[in-house]
Amino acid sequence: MKLSLLTRGRLVYRTAVLLKNSYSVSAVRDSAALLHRNHGEPSQVLQLEDLVLPQMGPESVLVKMLAAPINPSDLNMIQGTYAILPELPAVGGNEGVARVMEVGDEVKALKVGDWVIPRDAGIGTWRTAAVLKADDLVTLPKDIPVLSAATLGVNPCTAFRMLSDFEELKPGDTVIQNAANSGVGQAVIQIAAAKGIQSINVVRDRPDLQQLSERLTALGATHVITEETLRRPEMKELFKSCPRPKLALNGVGGKSATELLRHLHALIFKDVKIRGFWVTQWKRDNKHDEDALRNMLDELCILIRAGKLSAPACTEVCLQDFRKALENAMKPYVSTKQVFVM
Repeated sequence: MKLSLLTRGRLVYRTAVLLKNSYSVSAVRDSAALLHRNHGEPSQVLQLEDLVLPQMGPESVLVKMLAAPINPSDLNMIQGTYAILPELPAVGGNEGVARVMEVGDEVKALKVGDWVIPRDAGIGTWRTAAVLKADDLVTLPKDIPVLSAATLGVNPCTAFRMLSDFEELKPGDTVIQNAANSGVGQAVIQIAAAKGIQSINVVRDRPDLQQLSERLTALGATHVITEETLRRPEMKELFKSCPRPKLALNGVGGKSATELLRHLHALIFKDVKIRGFWVTQWKRDNKHDEDALRNMLDELCILIRAGKLSAPACTEVCLQDFRKALENAMKPYVSTKQVFVM
């Protein structure tokens, strides 16, 4: 039996080209957008500006953004520290949900009123409207909460694939993860609980540890422990109540990752795999398999409707308040996600 330590990496983004496309530009449309022309601290280089959008093309759609979160990788791209950076100037944001307002003559898969999210990263979601290729979007049902839709494409998809693709987990099995209070971590807890899989969730010590532990337990966490506890002998007592994990999910690295590895059941047999994972790469690898993404989103939406998968705690902000939202998004120990609501 092979057991895995799975390290989730940062998302790999395609290059976004702002206001450059193959459509004709015989008409203009305006959109308020958070734009940056240089790399640097997001609160300093981002500006709220009116953009001229291209005219509709036969394979394009006009969408109105409904909500778009601030993710850590979004900030890294603006700072210029991310491995792949968009062409400047660029609109910030890589995740969100929009409503289709108009479709091109050759668009068959989408209709006016549909909710859509990006298939891939790089389109720039921190804006009020956009003209996009229909093929770059995928529909979501409109009977799920807007915040769930806006935050579905990255973290829940990452959690779903990590729990599905690397080990054959059965009800009663255990998974262990660090960064358990992150967006991915919260999704892992909920999806694992829905599948009957126990979870050991490692977080950093903090002033509000008790409240955080209670919140993660309410989501379905079996155990919530600190990094310090992970290194202590009392872990032996914990494993009397649940089996040693078959899968470890690492989003931190360093000593924390080593400790996760040490607690894997497979270490006894020296049969451990260490893999990296990027959900964007998975989407690109499966871009010709229409059912792969569709089926995953459908399964996640079933969990949302059943009350088994909720969005992380969110603070809704308007684009005009972007500097305050960015400041809050970069604070340590903040468990709420900042979401622009248009």
